[in-house]
Amino acid sequence: MSIRVMIAEDEVMARKELLYLLGDEKGISILPHAETGEQVIELSKEHQPDVIFLDVHMPGLSGVEAAKMINEKSDNHLPLFVFTTAYDEYALEAFDVEAIDYLLKPYDELRFKKAMARIRKKVSSRLTPNDDSKIQPTTSKLLVDDGERMVVVAPESIYYAVPNNRLLEIHTEDKVIMSRMTLQELQDKLSEQFFFRAHRSYLVNLNHILEITPWFNGTSNITLKDKGRTVIPVSRTASKTILKTFRV
Repeated sequence: MSIRVMIAEDEVMARKELLYLLGDEKGISILPHAETGEQVIELSKEHQPDVIFLDVHMPGLSGVEAAKMINEKSDNHLPLFVFTTAYDEYALEAFDVEAIDYLLKPYDELRFKKAMARIRKKVSSRLTPNDDSKIQPTTSKLLVDDGERMVVVAPESIYYAVPNNRLLEIHTEDKVIMSRMTLQELQDKLSEQFFFRAHRSYLVNLNHILEITPWFNGTSNITLKDKGRTVIPVSRTASKTILKTFRV
């Protein structure tokens, strides 16, 4: 886990001191530094740091003002803030913008390591979703809106689908479901591995094909395994590719 760190500090020596302390930390990626409040806003937007060591007093906008603006402008990626200051009384300002910590100048190495421990813990918690946000297993079944209700359909039970006026006929093992979705919408919901667009008006389940018969002008016909041995036309373009889907 690499932590992307930005330093916003106009004092050269203070900046070098932070770089020295960060140099002893593993898994740290140093981003371009800022020397004013305006710069840190722009650089934060560009580089998306995980944490910003932010001086409270800088030319132009103060560190606190800059942090508030960064929080307001950030859509998803909110950086952690560690405020740095030579004056202890400014610590309360730091926590007004929910800073994770603050450091007094000149920096104490032990105090710095405690701040880094907080940072690592917080960054790690962001990367590890809690129980409520874990993606739950989903069913392989398909929900089809027939205009009155949502019908649960097993994709493997579908033999073929064909538009009929403004509705879509989905022919399964034992019934025909009429849906308001388009043929393309159904195709997008189904696995390309098992379903084939035999014609602009027909979507066919490859597992239910009984035979393929050459027709005229490069076209062909598909016969399905259903009780009625339904015959589906295959366009010239589709005829060129359908045989490639089977092992010969």
